[in-house]
Amino acid sequence: MDRRTFLKMAAAAPVASAAGGGGRAPLWGNLVHLSYSFWEDHVHPEKEERGYRPFLRFDEKLWRDITEKMAAVGMNAVVLDLGDGVRYRSHPEIAVEGAWTTDKLRAELARLRRLGLEPLPKLNFSAAHDAWLGPYGRMVSTEKYYAVCRDLIAEVIALFDRPRFFHVGMDEEDAGHQRLYHQIVVRQGDLWWHDLDFYVDRVIEGGSRPWMWSDYVWHHPELFFAHMRKQVLQSNWYYGTDFGDGNVRAKAYGDLEAHGFDQVPTGSNWTDPRNFGLTVEHARAHIATARLLGFLQTPWRPTIETHRQTHMAAIDQVGAAIAALRRAGAR
Repeated sequence: MDRRTFLKMAAAAPVASAAGGGGRAPLWGNLVHLSYSFWEDHVHPEKEERGYRPFLRFDEKLWRDITEKMAAVGMNAVVLDLGDGVRYRSHPEIAVEGAWTTDKLRAELARLRRLGLEPLPKLNFSAAHDAWLGPYGRMVSTEKYYAVCRDLIAEVIALFDRPRFFHVGMDEEDAGHQRLYHQIVVRQGDLWWHDLDFYVDRVIEGGSRPWMWSDYVWHHPELFFAHMRKQVLQSNWYYGTDFGDGNVRAKAYGDLEAHGFDQVPTGSNWTDPRNFGLTVEHARAHIATARLLGFLQTPWRPTIETHRQTHMAAIDQVGAAIAALRRAGAR
């Protein structure tokens, strides 16, 4: 789709941000990592930052600059990946050195709200990305594991004052993504669905809406559409520039729409700076306004000074998309 056609469509079909056209402003979010403990205690030969570290990797000056710039360009939501970056009262044993206290977290959430940014929590329960759980990451699907996850979900919902959405991750749980781990854990079939339903139920019980990555649908579409509950907000993600029907990752946006799922499409400047703008164009052309709740940017870098340029460029890309829609008279 060329730019002129996109702008005409944008002007003709403004985005509704809540299911059923509830009238809330569309979510323009950014995923920011307090914790970067997604991978087991290995060092990836090409991506050494991915290894687990027993200390917090987080620059507070950069964090403040990121959030202030987000507000300045018109963004309105921060998805904060908490992991082991908080000293939870229920399970302080998983906190890394330098983790925030719950009082500090509450103070930062209040600051975000003053900036006009809605804080939304994320804890990734995928067995491929749960190094943040410490010893409990090696107890997946046991009674102790369920008890710890229940405690953490309840505490985070309380800390965030019952957030609108709660992201539970659940991406890339396969052997390939864990090939360098010391222990590979992959739930399949009924067990994967049982555990997903467990997280979903705990989030709903707490008064929030569960949210997850959608890549399971790429590999198991029949199972996904047979079992996935409509209450679960979907974030399909694709970081390239080929949005043709032959690309299963990009095609998933239309597949989710065809089955009536609410979505927050997710882009990134991980591989190409054009991706976020193209994601917005594609989503607005293929997802009904009533089910398009907004967009999420994901730089996928730790919040440290070394990656300042990447973080700031990611925000600029979202700002450009917002400005383009405003010029076109769309929300």
